[in-house]
Amino acid sequence: MLRFWSIITFSLALAAGCDSGPRFRSTDITGADYGKSLELTDHTGRARKLEDFRGKAVVVFFGFTHCPDVCPTTLADLSNAIKQLGSDAERVQVLFVTVDPERDTQEALAKYVTAFDPRFLGLYGDAAATQRTAKEFKVYYEKRKTGDGYSVDHSGQSYVIDPQGRLRLFVRHDRIASDLPEDLKTLLREKA
Repeated sequence: MLRFWSIITFSLALAAGCDSGPRFRSTDITGADYGKSLELTDHTGRARKLEDFRGKAVVVFFGFTHCPDVCPTTLADLSNAIKQLGSDAERVQVLFVTVDPERDTQEALAKYVTAFDPRFLGLYGDAAATQRTAKEFKVYYEKRKTGDGYSVDHSGQSYVIDPQGRLRLFVRHDRIASDLPEDLKTLLREKA
């Protein structure tokens, strides 16, 4: 019987030692073969690449300024999540990528994203750059006619990229408030 309990104890210790990776509340997609690049312009007119943000955790969210529900809620939740980080908030960059480059001009993005947090950056490109970036992040979007105008159906997830530039987390829009603050703290504690 002693041998049995020794084997069980050893097995449990071995299993605990093998699982040394961080535990996240959001979906861990470390090692995913997408979400590695983007080349767009920010709302200040500066050309941006993901590499510009190395050393920071980056939260990438796709949406549009005329969105009636998911986008403003997500950006408000992102703002609150970032505020919970205290001084570590300076080590996080939120990128809002428009899926409506036709209406979301540099000026419109500047006004919209900074209303949630002055540190947030709105990114835009032409139709081809938008499509390329959405495809790189596996984001769905489609323009839909509504009355005299249009809306854009789109995926609602956010992605988190670690300070080393690796895609790490898939965050559902309805889980940002509850999961993201702790997940960002975990990522920011990691060593390179």
